[in-house]
Amino acid sequence: MTTPQQEPAQPDPRRWKALAVTLTAGFMSLLDVSIVNVALPSMQDGLGATSGGIQWVVSGYALTFGLVLVSGGRLGDALGRRRMFLIALAAFVLTSALAGAAPNETMLVVARLLQGCAAGMLTPQNTGLIQDLFRGGERGRAFGMFGAVVGISTAVGPVLGGLILSAFGQPDGWRWVFFVNIPIGALAFVLALRLLPPLPRKDRKLRSEIDFVGVLLLGAAVLGVLLPLVQSEQGGLRTLWWLFPIAGVLGFAFVRWERRTVRRGRPPLLDPGLFTTTPGYASGAALGAIYFCGFAGIWLVFAVFFQQGIGYTPLQSGLAVTPFALGSSVSAAVAGRLVARWGRKLTVLGLGLVTLGLAVVAVVAVLVPPEAVGPAIALPLLVAGIGGGMVISPNTTLTLECVPTRMAGAAGGALQTGQRIGTAIGTAVLASVFHAVVTASGGRYPLALSVAMVCAVGLTAVALLFGVGELRARRARATPRTEEERARREAELSSADVQRG
Repeated sequence: MTTPQQEPAQPDPRRWKALAVTLTAGFMSLLDVSIVNVALPSMQDGLGATSGGIQWVVSGYALTFGLVLVSGGRLGDALGRRRMFLIALAAFVLTSALAGAAPNETMLVVARLLQGCAAGMLTPQNTGLIQDLFRGGERGRAFGMFGAVVGISTAVGPVLGGLILSAFGQPDGWRWVFFVNIPIGALAFVLALRLLPPLPRKDRKLRSEIDFVGVLLLGAAVLGVLLPLVQSEQGGLRTLWWLFPIAGVLGFAFVRWERRTVRRGRPPLLDPGLFTTTPGYASGAALGAIYFCGFAGIWLVFAVFFQQGIGYTPLQSGLAVTPFALGSSVSAAVAGRLVARWGRKLTVLGLGLVTLGLAVVAVVAVLVPPEAVGPAIALPLLVAGIGGGMVISPNTTLTLECVPTRMAGAAGGALQTGQRIGTAIGTAVLASVFHAVVTASGGRYPLALSVAMVCAVGLTAVALLFGVGELRARRARATPRTEEERARREAELSSADVQRG
């Protein structure tokens, strides 16, 4: 499946500065998944938009974001990550300006769809650049910083959104949720031009590097999965369920096509060998997708509980879940330094802490008065956040560690596509459970929060089982049983060291 690649003799001396620039841009793109939630009422008032139309501001971004991740990663592999990063960042800044200046609902939705495409092209360049620029223990630390960015951006969005709305007020405060990306993105673009290392131009044409049939098949399959999920609050699961079997057929066709492409010696969009022969990739991708089902799905539940159930302002609601973001950011950076020594033990421990923290939230929610829930869950959310930081970055490092750099963009895009699908599933499931309990119980919001957290605990426990299974598998792979197997293992490790450069 892979061919050895000679790693550069010396790492790029500007690699840490380059990483800071790319993570800043990545933070913006991931932040825009959640930051607009608190601004939706302001958008609706300012534009006179319908509730269904304004919901597409959120779901449209998530949809196109997830659709292009793998294709964006493959373009980075083929055309160079610096080039794709600059193109995608420029597109993200322009579409942010278009969204902020939108005169009506239709233009805003179109701008968000385009912004999601730009973000989906931008995000996989981060993991690809880490694979290119860092080796050994440094790669774990770099992925630790990346994991911190993922965790913080997911949890801190409501806080920043609330602060922006408080600063700029009605009726146009929501526009600054998008406008704030412009100066940050422009500065990141200028710095990226100076710091990101250029790669030699390839002689091969784009059509020989990109599997366009694979792009269409995978894009249609992902669309069939994501569209019903992101439209779940508008009845998407009930009206669009028929897309799921179609997505399954298209996914099967995609795998068959990619295998045929590999047999013919052509560059695939996503080599199936990543899942069948690359150690740890399939299980790590599954763990990440399932974890995001439970982790990412809780934020909408918390927002509805605090704002509708207790009467918090958007800013207060965001601050209530800040302990998770703080714990996640610190532990992700620390875990990145420890992953080379601890390996899968980190993710197993982290998933255990997330399970424990969310389980305590579920219990506390029904034991304390509703007005005291916010302060009461601060400590368990901090514990869950510390655990969460020990999951995302180590899992990314360990899942991609045996992937050759020439496939790093597509592999990282596929990993994040699974996380986007997991986010959509978790949000749909937990929000549906929450609303169902509120309706059935006559408005008992604390009970609904508790039941939703129990569901999140169940999903996280499944991810924990995958983590334990992969921990055992790694130990088995590291323990050769015969002299022949030991010699083969040493040869594989030597080859993987070259490929990972």
